[in-house]
Amino acid sequence: MKKLGLTLFSFFLSFSFFAQQMGDFQNLKEEKNNTFHLKTSEADVKVEFCTSSIVRFRTSWNGDFRENEPYMVSNYNWDQVEVQQNETSEKLSFQTNQLNVEIHKSPFQIHIYDKKGNLLNADVVAKKESSKETFGATKKLQADEHFFGFGERMDVLDRRGKEVTLNVGRGLGKPHIIGAYNVLEANYAPVPFFMSTKGYGIFYHTSYPSTWDMGKSNAKFYTFSSEDKELDYYFIYGPNFPKILDGYTSITGKSPMLPKFAMGLHVGTYSGGTWGHEEETSANYPVALVEKFRQYQIPIDVLHLDSTWRMFGENGGSGATTFEWRETFHDTEKMFDSLYALNLNAVGLHVRPRFDNGKKLRLLDEAREAGYVYPEPNNSGEFVNFFDEDAVNWWWENCAMRVAEQGAMFFKTDEGSAFGRKANESNKTGPRGQKITSLHNVFPVAYAKAPYEKYQEYNKMRGMNHTREGYAGIQRYPFIWAGDWPSEWQYFEPVIKAGLNIGMSGVGYWSHNMGGFEHVADPELYIRWCQFGFFSPVSHLFGMEHPNYKEPWNYGEEAQRIFKQYDDLRYSLIPYIYSTAYENHQTGMPLMRALVLDYQDDSNVYEITDQYLFGESMMICPVTTKGAKTRTVYLPEGNWTNYWTGEQFEGKQYLNVLSPIEEMPIFIKGGAIIPSQEVVQYVGEKEIETITLDIYPDGNSSFSLYDDDGKSLDYQKGKYALTIIELNAEDDQVEVTIQPAEGKYKLDDRTYEIRLHGNYSAAKSNGKSLKIQQKEDVSTVSISTNSKKKSSINFSK
Repeated sequence: MKKLGLTLFSFFLSFSFFAQQMGDFQNLKEEKNNTFHLKTSEADVKVEFCTSSIVRFRTSWNGDFRENEPYMVSNYNWDQVEVQQNETSEKLSFQTNQLNVEIHKSPFQIHIYDKKGNLLNADVVAKKESSKETFGATKKLQADEHFFGFGERMDVLDRRGKEVTLNVGRGLGKPHIIGAYNVLEANYAPVPFFMSTKGYGIFYHTSYPSTWDMGKSNAKFYTFSSEDKELDYYFIYGPNFPKILDGYTSITGKSPMLPKFAMGLHVGTYSGGTWGHEEETSANYPVALVEKFRQYQIPIDVLHLDSTWRMFGENGGSGATTFEWRETFHDTEKMFDSLYALNLNAVGLHVRPRFDNGKKLRLLDEAREAGYVYPEPNNSGEFVNFFDEDAVNWWWENCAMRVAEQGAMFFKTDEGSAFGRKANESNKTGPRGQKITSLHNVFPVAYAKAPYEKYQEYNKMRGMNHTREGYAGIQRYPFIWAGDWPSEWQYFEPVIKAGLNIGMSGVGYWSHNMGGFEHVADPELYIRWCQFGFFSPVSHLFGMEHPNYKEPWNYGEEAQRIFKQYDDLRYSLIPYIYSTAYENHQTGMPLMRALVLDYQDDSNVYEITDQYLFGESMMICPVTTKGAKTRTVYLPEGNWTNYWTGEQFEGKQYLNVLSPIEEMPIFIKGGAIIPSQEVVQYVGEKEIETITLDIYPDGNSSFSLYDDDGKSLDYQKGKYALTIIELNAEDDQVEVTIQPAEGKYKLDDRTYEIRLHGNYSAAKSNGKSLKIQQKEDVSTVSISTNSKKKSSINFSK
């Protein structure tokens, strides 16, 4: 095999010059595991059929292929795929029951077609020189082709005609308004994956920083490239976006089920003293804070103490973790006991990935001596070596267990981006070098993985880790928050965009700091941002402004009232949210869904950045303009009902709707079945005996209501219950069928209150008339059911 020589690099390779350097096809041999090994005059290429719709392409210019890594990809073992192989003088073809992969021999190029013969994706030979040695692929850009994904980006949704570099971190310029708060440079959780409206996705399996030119330089093709000398990418056929996401997360891993209480409200606190006010912190403040939530009957389940709980060390300051309580905290075990006595379900602590020495604990010195820091020259390393199992065990036993034994149940893992990059909270830069370049992006995944798994084992329940940075595979460990954006209107909609983009990148659980993070918020902004927050995958309230700290009573009576209104609404929707979380676990479909996920053929939705579906049926329309009394809403195809007024509308149109301060516009999709329950102050407060089903008749539809014990890992063994609720609506007749529960989890008999939206005068079940109540165009009946038997209710007008 001919190797690329130094002379070839005298002018440097560019990604768009890549296709010519593949040379010509020479020979083929079949390997095991659905893999074909092709040799060209310049390289070795492996084509692996993972499934009939997922193909992995790997190219090496030196004949060596890397071993499988565990951070980005979790599945390398695939079932046998039936592949038909043909060869002519000009090309090879490999056919599955969904795809036809054609390899053109001279020059070597890959073209992929669906079974109808439609071109999905094709290599392009294009000449363009670059000033940097990079490797990658050049692909044909088709007419009307649009691209979505790329991780937690805050700038745009549709990437056609744009360029982006994916490398974990944020802007470094000063002041922060042009650096850390630059939404164009925000890259806390990039993911080298996209979905095309032509029906396919590509996951570039590299940990190196990568550049994606999606038609910016040339409208006829797009490119992706990096310094990674092995080109490794997966082609994922849908053709619809949900199937592509399912395929991507079958490679990189599905999100686990969070504890059910994680569907409730999460609150962060600086314990009374943010930075510059550390002397005001105390163990009493978190307890008093939760007592106030309980006093005002504002439901809450989870609390975390942010960075000022700990002593800032002598080496890394606020950017490292001493695991030593600040001297202002007294009797912290009693604090944890008091918080759990207030019926919190979990309390956690904020950490950073560096060891440090405190006043009493010398963890950095001990870790260096034991060899558990990531190696740096002269034994100067500070980072926990999360890539080393022994180092992780030492960190857990000697550091994390100090607070876990007191009552901490999870960590908020911050600043994973500092490994190999300038730290956010200091002038330090982590390890450097070529190897670090390839580890920087996956360090946040390894960092989140360690406490997630360790706490899961220690707590003997599902893990829960709250992290800022991530990369491909981060959904397994298991949720991101969007970073610390100021409480200003200009950042509100970009945060929504971040949630939409990360959801289209395989991460179903995501949160943000409701009301913004820094600065005292405009009360109107606080209300609008919190309304959005309660319809986010994870509802997380946290701010650093002293002394308000985003606590609702500090923003006025109106803000407190509306905060409680939406918090109550979220808690009532927990059956809907938890069932949607199970769908995310099974399929990769996020809880917060950009409209293009469901309507990829409707070009009107490609740039809608301030609307989304929450689950499959609720259209959420945050108000992002100060002082707005109305807002424009786009309704896609179908029939829609205004949640607040009951007005009905046909889709494929724009509406101008009223948006008083207490009403964030919400529309319900026709055919929706939305389960809800009575409001509780915390998950587990009482047994839920009645489930309300709000049903919006429109043809045939169904909903899968999910139940399990809410905490254990038994759901992985099939110990859950799925109750399929079916709707059949024709003319003036509606039938609602509740199927017997499926699964190994014992589901108690329950009462269903069925709220059918529309005026129906009669209802029967098994031939017996049911009492029907009518109020404001809603017809309601109640029925007691046996979870092992089918129940049918027939409505007529």
